[in-house]
Amino acid sequence: MFTGLIEGKGVITQVYRSAQGMELVIKPLFEMTDLNLGDSVAVSGACLTVTKIENDTFSVQLSPETIARTTFSNVQVGKKVNLERALRLGDRLGGHLVTGHVDTIATVVNRQEKGAHTVFSFRLSSEWMRYVVEKGSIAVDGVSLTVNRCFKDGLEVNIIPHTAAVTTLGELKIGDKVNIETDLIGKYVAKFVSVWEEKQGITEDFLKAHGFF
Repeated sequence: MFTGLIEGKGVITQVYRSAQGMELVIKPLFEMTDLNLGDSVAVSGACLTVTKIENDTFSVQLSPETIARTTFSNVQVGKKVNLERALRLGDRLGGHLVTGHVDTIATVVNRQEKGAHTVFSFRLSSEWMRYVVEKGSIAVDGVSLTVNRCFKDGLEVNIIPHTAAVTTLGELKIGDKVNIETDLIGKYVAKFVSVWEEKQGITEDFLKAHGFF
C-alpha cells in the first residue's frame, strides 16, 4: 500500500524484454539506502518487487498483465520514473490510499500554466471515468492528486510547483501517456451498488430508506 506522495525520481538504465515479461534496472536520483530484496516499490504508480540490488541500482520484474495495463509497454532506457516505497504502519497518510495496481492509461490533452501552477487535462475512457469524482483523489503516474473537474471523457488536475519539481509530472507534454489508478474506495462503492442494482434496483425510495436522502 502507498500514499501517492513521491519520494523522488529515478532513471531506467536497462530494459530486458522476454516472452515472460520485462525486467527494469532503475537508478534512484535520491538517497535510497535502506532498500531490501523483496521490498515493494511503486514505479510511476505500478507496485513492483525489488529482485536485485547492485551498486546504486535496483531491478524489478513486470508481468505481461502489468505491461499491458501500463505505459511500460513502450519504456526506453533513460526514461525518468516516480518512486515511492511502501507505506509502513505508523507512517503519516498524507496523500490517499494507493494500491499500486494501475487500472489503465490516460493521455495528456492540455497543459496550461496558471501563474506558478500547472493545470493538466487528461483523456480517460468512460469505463474508468465512472470511478472518478470531482474533488476526489486519483493517482497519476503514482502521484496522489485531487480532481479539479470531471468531463465525459476525462478530467482536470492542478499541479503545484513542488509536485512539478520532485516528480515527472512537470515534464509532461500534450500527447504523453500516464498510468492511472482510480480511487480504491470508489471502485468498492461501485461494486456494492452494482450488486444491489442486479438484485432489486436502486431507486429513490431505496436510497431514502437507507439514509442517503
